[in-house]
Amino acid sequence: MNSKYTRVFSGSFILAQTIENQLREIGIIPVIKDESESGRLAGFGSAIQGNQQIYVHADELGKAQDIVKKVIDA
Repeated sequence: MNSKYTRVFSGSFILAQTIENQLREIGIIPVIKDESESGRLAGFGSAIQGNQQIYVHADELGKAQDIVKKVIDA
């Protein structure tokens, strides 16, 4: 399957929320994937809690990577 979305971040909930907010401020709407929350909603447990992944459309990749780098380096 050929996806037009690329993962730009995988890590803690707190950093993911900060990155998501900053991406939205510049008009990028990210896709957030949280397997532990999905498992919880389905009735399954997960060993890794609070780990999220952020994906953005390929057209927005450069801008998104700049934001991620800025947040992580801060």
